[in-house]
Parts: sequence; structure tokens; C-alpha cells
Amino acid sequence: QVQLVESGGGLVQTGGSLRLSCAASGHTFSLYAVGWFRQAPGKEREFVAAISRSGGYTDYEDSVKGRFAISRDNAKSTVYLQMNSLKPEDAAVYYCAAKEIWNVLVVYTTAPEYDYWGQGTQVTVSS
Repeated sequence: QVQLVESGGGLVQTGGSLRLSCAASGHTFSLYAVGWFRQAPGKEREFVAAISRSGGYTDYEDSVKGRFAISRDNAKSTVYLQMNSLKPEDAAVYYCAAKEIWNVLVVYTTAPEYDYWGQGTQVTVSS
């Protein structure tokens, strides 16, 4: 079982940048595919980005393509979400999630596919 802790959220102006981190502990992190999701008040949790075990495959929600980048450092058991050109509609609680999988090439883009979740980190974007 893996434990996930997000960090790096905060308040940023429109057009600014933040880098979120998802630190894992408790199990071999390289065995897990990881995703980032977000949930704004009154809205459903939505997919943001995902990365395969090896880091070689990624996927993004359309509205963040070209602005966000997901990466991982398995030696540090950490996944990152670099967020640039932030917009007010990006404001939400951001969660990372993990799924243990044998296939190093797979990414997952829906919340029910993930088994482990962090507590979330708040991102606020001022206009």
C-alpha cells in the first residue's frame, strides 16, 4: 500500500505558475501509474494528467494541454505537475492518485481506476 501527500498549492495570479508535488511512501513507487485530478466547489472531480510507471507515457485533459506538464522521479518517489499560464478556471483542490500495475506503458484517466489517493492541495487563481 502506498501513501500519497500533495504539496505546492497556493494563491497565484492569472498567468502565473505553480508546481505541485505528490510524494509517495510505503511501497515501491515505480510500480504505480499516477494521475492528477482536481475538484472545484460544486463540481465533479475531473481528470487533469496521468503518467505511466516509467514516465514514458503521459496524457492530459484537453484544457490543460500545452500549459501543464506531468513528470516523475522514481528515485525520489515523487510525481510533479508543472502548471503554467494558470487561469481562474484552474482553481480547485488538486489530488494525486496511484494504481499499482504491472504494465509500464499504461496511463489511467478516470478516477475509479485508481486505488490510492492523497488529501489534496488547494490551488487558487486570482483574476
